[in-house]
Amino acid sequence: MPSGEKKSIGADLSALLEGLAEAGVEFILVGGLAAVVQGSPVTTMDVDIVYNRSSGNIQRLIGFLKSVDAIYRRPDDKIIEPREIDLSEMGHMLFTTRLGPVDVLTFIEKRKVYEDLLEHTVEIEFRGHIIRVLDLQILVELKRMSSDPKDRQRLPILEETLRQSYQQR
Repeated sequence: MPSGEKKSIGADLSALLEGLAEAGVEFILVGGLAAVVQGSPVTTMDVDIVYNRSSGNIQRLIGFLKSVDAIYRRPDDKIIEPREIDLSEMGHMLFTTRLGPVDVLTFIEKRKVYEDLLEHTVEIEFRGHIIRVLDLQILVELKRMSSDPKDRQRLPILEETLRQSYQQR
């Protein structure tokens, strides 16, 4: 990391989520943290979101990213801050912030975007805000299709969490 970069001593994923909600960003929590908030005993070190790509939401997201000193995670020392135009394009933007890493995604497996995922979310109350989280059943289905070794490793844990949640209903 370059010496001028603001390093996070420890990730505060809760503060990242709270900040996104307070900024009014429309997003769906996906990935490891989505599994964790639904009871899965997995470890995650970042926040993964799929966001609404409307111009107003992109402006709110940029404002939030700037407020947490976001820069792109890169293998070199070049410091690149997020730009509105980048968030308007399709892709994955991986940021380091003073609160920890956040992956800002326009789509996930099967190129599913925010609008495709909305009907497959659950709403969770978090610090006085409602957060949309990708439903564990859909998360498991998508991870079954993934070729990522990390996803394949977590899959049995996610499936067991899902099985237990069905038993409790």
